[in-house]
Amino acid sequence: MEGGNLRVRRATVDDLPQLRTLWQAQLPDVAGLERRVTEFQVVESPEGQILAAVALAMEQGHGLVHSEVFADFAGADHYRALLWERLEQVARNHGLYRVWTREEAPFWARCGMHRAEETVLAQLPEPWRALKGRWLTLQLREPPPEGLSIEKEFELFMQAERMRTQALLERARWIKKVATLIALILAILVLGAAWYLLQRRPGGVGVP
Repeated sequence: MEGGNLRVRRATVDDLPQLRTLWQAQLPDVAGLERRVTEFQVVESPEGQILAAVALAMEQGHGLVHSEVFADFAGADHYRALLWERLEQVARNHGLYRVWTREEAPFWARCGMHRAEETVLAQLPEPWRALKGRWLTLQLREPPPEGLSIEKEFELFMQAERMRTQALLERARWIKKVATLIALILAILVLGAAWYLLQRRPGGVGVP
């Protein structure tokens, strides 16, 4: 993804030296972040400098936006907008139906997240319940029916996609047959017209 001259992409291990510097300067707890580097999306300058980064952890169909850092806070909200566009795309591609964050910047409320009520907090995945802070959340789509795991839902989705693909292939074969028939009819008509014109020409083929 491109944002003007800026590039938004998933982080790799090659980004660790820059990310480590930002994490240590701005985050209270950096334990385990290096092992989770591929959770991070980064905004990169044309010169290869990481200007901003934020992570999206995934658990049981939920996503957790966490650990945002910036090399330049003057452009923080601009970088957040670029990162959020990328995060939302990643979340939808993975079939997530709700995203959460404890980030405190006003931007996250402006992008559609709202404070989680107690009834909604009950949906928070178990591994995140011990985390302290004000939870904001955004529902991306309806959750699967009770008892249907996201893995099973994905399997059903893939089955539906295979059926859809098969139907498209059948339709394509039918269209090909119709097109072939039309081509044959047109060829017969052209040959018939040519024969008729030859018959009409003086000295043409056939009886004068």
